[in-house]
Formats: sequence, structure tokens, C-alpha cells
Amino acid sequence: MERPLRTIALLLLALVFIAVVCAGFVFILAGDDLIDFARLAAVRFSVSTREDDLQRTVGSDPTPIRFTVNLGDSPPLIAQNLFSSSLILDAELFSDYVQAEQLDVELEAGTYFLNQTQTIPQIANALTDSRSSQIIFTILEGWRMEEIAAAIDTNPLFGFSGEDFLGVVDAGVNVEPSFAQTVGLPEGASLEGFLYPDTYSLPPDITAEGLRDLLTEAFLLAVGDQLTQDAANQGFSLHEMVTLASIIEREAVQTDEQPLIASAYRNRLEIGQKLDADPTVQYPLGTSENWWPRITAADYAGVLSIYNTYLYEGFPPGPIANPGLAAIRAAIYPAESDYFYFRADCRSDGYHDFATTYDEHLANGC
Repeated sequence: MERPLRTIALLLLALVFIAVVCAGFVFILAGDDLIDFARLAAVRFSVSTREDDLQRTVGSDPTPIRFTVNLGDSPPLIAQNLFSSSLILDAELFSDYVQAEQLDVELEAGTYFLNQTQTIPQIANALTDSRSSQIIFTILEGWRMEEIAAAIDTNPLFGFSGEDFLGVVDAGVNVEPSFAQTVGLPEGASLEGFLYPDTYSLPPDITAEGLRDLLTEAFLLAVGDQLTQDAANQGFSLHEMVTLASIIEREAVQTDEQPLIASAYRNRLEIGQKLDADPTVQYPLGTSENWWPRITAADYAGVLSIYNTYLYEGFPPGPIANPGLAAIRAAIYPAESDYFYFRADCRSDGYHDFATTYDEHLANGC
């Protein structure tokens, strides 16, 4: 009996020895992996006990906050930057969460728009795809460049100011020579009129120069070669037609009336009559309080500006606003009419009454 027990004991010892040797061999081959696995398990357990903290947000303000992850930023640094930006309440918990969910290797460099209503899991997942961040920006037809700048300042997503934008579009800036030649832009002129109105989806890292280039490229794409050529065939530069279009844009309330308003202005130009356009009086009077103020009869002679077409014949020095494509087409392809005058009708519907003679024009008054 003693011999079998001894044999069993020796076998057990042998098995234990083999197991120890195997375990040691495995540990040598995968020691770091085992340690990492153990750490990951510990982190996951820790995070699982803090579900309420994961779902807690900094506040209820949904205002977007620009947040940048730089190339090479570590998860702990990203976590600390989120905490400093008042986007999370616990930097260590964020670091543990992205490790537990294995998102730490998926955090992507880029600019993001986050807000204080987002939880740690929501923010962590957002930071894995910088392509989802876009700035939706709308420029309305008839806005002057200062209004575009004001819209930039009221949008928290931009990384530059309205003043920065004006610095690259205002008079005296360097304009790409081929663009200036295409549109007939006078030397030293601003880009007013050529900042194409539309709704844009912009990358979060766009610069003032980038926005300027995007808007002028959109203008060229919208207008195309045919309108430019047809304006030239009529003896006008595109700059002159956009200048007229900007006046039409500010005069017309109803888009379908733009070609008729254009015809009255073109008729005046043809006989050398002054344009007598109210928006050209408003333009030099505009301030940040009101870019398009109401004017009085005294302003027609009292506003001493080269833009005032009640004082000066022909086109003003340049566009007074940024017109849409319909107004540009109206300037180049006006309706055929014998009208020289128009005034807002008495029906308050946004349309005008037109007249051939000044006496008819006066008779159209309310």
C-alpha cells in the first residue's frame, strides 16, 4: 500500500512541477500581456462601479465648445484638457473609461464641437471621428461683408473673428490675380459682392483665408463662364454687373421682380441718367447698429459719398452687398421694358409700381 501512495505522490509532484514550468514558460512568453490583461480587468471593474458618474454631465448648456486634440496627445492629457475646458467632471474617470472600452487607441487628432450636456461616454466616442465635426454657416443674399463678419462673431465654432475675416476681404488686400482679372476687380478694391451667399458645411479648422477662398470659388462656380462672357458682350465687366446686382438685391423684396427692376436701372444707364438708388445712400450710412438704416429725402443730397448714386452718374465704385445668382442674372439679362422709375406699391406685398415718366411715377404714390 505504501508503494502505490508514494508513486501517486511522485506523480502529483511531477505534475505540479510540469505545471509550474509551463506556467513559467507562458509567463515568460506573455508576461506583459498577462499584466495588461489584469490591469484592464481591474480598470473595467472600477469603471463598472461608477456608472452614475459616467452619466453625470457638467451642466445643461448645449452651446458648442471648440476642443482640439493635437497629434500625439495621450488619453490622460486629453482627459485633463477636457476637464480644464469644463467638459467633464473627472479626468481620471475619463482616462479609465477610454481604456476600459479600448477607445484609448481610437482617439483621433482634430477639432471637435462638444458641449456640457454630453456624458463621458458620449464625449469619448465623439473624439474617435473628427470628420463628424462641421460648421454649418449661412450667408444671406444681400448681406454686406460686415454682416458676414458679425455672423462669424456670433458663431462660437469658428477659430477666428469677424475682424480677422474683414482683414482678408476688405479694400487693399491682396487678391489672387486670376480672380481679379476674371471679374474685372479694380486694383485695391474689396471683395464685397463676390462672397457668394449660400449655406456651407465648413471644416472645423477653417481659417479666415480659407473661408474667403471658399466663398470666391463658390461665386465663380455659380456664375460660370457664360454670364461673364455675356456681360462682356454687352460692354460690361462682371464687376460692374455684380455692382448693379447688389443694388437690385437690396431693392427687390420679391425675387421674381428683379429682372423688371434691373430693366429700369439698365434703361437709366443707357441714356446717362443717374441710377438714383436708395440702397447706395444706405450703404455709406450703415453702422454696426443698423447696416441698412432708413433714409430721408434730405439724405439724397446730404450723404456725401461716392457711393451715392443720387449725386454721381453711372455705377458706384463697387458692389454694396453680396447678391445671389438670381440678381446677377437679372442685371445681365434684364426684362425688356420702357420703365425708368419704380416705387413700393400701396398693397404692402413687397412689389413695386413701375412708370415710364416721372409724372407717372409721382402718380403711383400712395
